[in-house]
Amino acid sequence: MPTLMNRRSSRPTSRRRASAWRRYLGLAVLALAALSLVVYIRYQRQIHRYARRAYASFTLGSLTGREKTPLLAGYSVHGIDVSAYQGKIDWKTVAEHNVRFAFIKASEGVTLRDARFRRNWSEARKAGVYRGAYHYFQPNYDGAEQANLFTRTVPLSPGDLPPVLDVEAPEFHDVAVMRRGVGTWLRLVERHYGVRPILYSNYSFYKRHLAGHFDEYPLWLAHYEVESPVLPRDKWIIWQHSDEAYVPGIRGTVDFNVFQGNFESLLALRIPASGPKAGRTN
Repeated sequence: MPTLMNRRSSRPTSRRRASAWRRYLGLAVLALAALSLVVYIRYQRQIHRYARRAYASFTLGSLTGREKTPLLAGYSVHGIDVSAYQGKIDWKTVAEHNVRFAFIKASEGVTLRDARFRRNWSEARKAGVYRGAYHYFQPNYDGAEQANLFTRTVPLSPGDLPPVLDVEAPEFHDVAVMRRGVGTWLRLVERHYGVRPILYSNYSFYKRHLAGHFDEYPLWLAHYEVESPVLPRDKWIIWQHSDEAYVPGIRGTVDFNVFQGNFESLLALRIPASGPKAGRTN
């Protein structure tokens, strides 16, 4: 059994150990706080963006479909792009709020047809919104098969906007193979409809994988949290400036776009009366 003297001598040692642990813990907390501050300062736009999107998802049940994001200043032609994710859209209400054009998801990969494409396609036109269709490109699937799915799904007609290929999925094994697939899709779809497609991508993906390879195709650029795209204006025709906007007629967030040019320039982009060849709808 320890003597009284041993117990007394062990107490200062225990206190010193506890004091040392408190100092280490305090230093660790300070270091973590400093690191968090550095990360926040560097990535505050992205952090705010994720926080807003999380809040939008959390409050989705309380939205009415009448929420409205202000139009981007400096542009006169505004549009949206939609998919089944937006649910049932009141296109008449959408058209009443300065939405002049809409690109509608039609297909993805080699088998997926968007569940709401047909309704969105017909209702947008009835509401007077100039419509176009897009395909979400899956880089590890054959480009020709993806083009075939799109052309069998989308019945483009005179007055519609050109077809769009959405290229942004980063899961691919070889960039050269991915580019060949993109090139195949663009050529086959252009041959089918008789009109040059538009290429869509986000800024970082475009700069890393696509810049300089498809410059003959009009570019629709996604670039968020910036006052204007970094790419020169002669490099793009449509700018997707937000993917968390609200437009009356849509319950929840939607992508917001501006067209570079006036309304007459948008009309000039449409498919002329002499083409294209009609796509099958099966």
